[in-house]
Amino acid sequence: MNVRIENMDWMTYRDRVGNGECKVAIPVGAIEQHGPHMSLNPDVLIPQHIACQVAEKTGGMLVAPPIAYGYKSQVKSGGGNFFPGTTCVSSRALEEYVYDVILAFVEHGSREFILINGHFENSMCLVEAADRAVKHAQLSGVEIKVILLSYWDFISEATIEMVFPDGFSGWAVEHGGVLETSIMLKIHPELVDMSRAIDTPPAEFPPYDVFPPNPDWVPDSGTLSSPTKATAEKGKWILDECIAKMSETFR
Repeated sequence: MNVRIENMDWMTYRDRVGNGECKVAIPVGAIEQHGPHMSLNPDVLIPQHIACQVAEKTGGMLVAPPIAYGYKSQVKSGGGNFFPGTTCVSSRALEEYVYDVILAFVEHGSREFILINGHFENSMCLVEAADRAVKHAQLSGVEIKVILLSYWDFISEATIEMVFPDGFSGWAVEHGGVLETSIMLKIHPELVDMSRAIDTPPAEFPPYDVFPPNPDWVPDSGTLSSPTKATAEKGKWILDECIAKMSETFR
């Protein structure tokens, strides 16, 4: 079943969304370093994969092309904006982009949207975009709904214990670690080279931020914890739970 909007002809797309009953999922990610062992685009590919799987399982949902450029990488969650390849935009740029995209889909007839976030730093930018789009539509006499989620919020403690049998260091240092690497090994193994994975202890940070950011706070690899225990099997556990829970939510 074709669920990706960019792969549809315009008449088929028009017929799917014209009555306002078809949900539109919009994956939002980032182009950001994830260590020497992995490509720059996990934050894009992971929410896109999940969105497509949920759309296929539920019906009544289409998946928009992902928004690839996200808000600035932060030292204590993404390693920072100073790594070559990390290509980010301002909060204003991301907010306006998502806002415009939602309103464009509203003009096509869509009335319900699901923003599937794959980059922690995007969160509040997406809140602003969603809130403004809903209010703008209301002023035009149109009622819309925007649901905002981050895929990792659907991962249970039980699954975390399976993926991290030796103990979980916490979400704050999972950038480029076992979780993201395992998912990528499952969905895009050609973009992961485990021979280049660096075993590094979980990063430790002071309880404050500083500007300009200090590169010395971040391990040289760019990952905030070790990815060496990642496996495709662990990726499957994570994805199966996320996709099943989201499908049940939006069915």
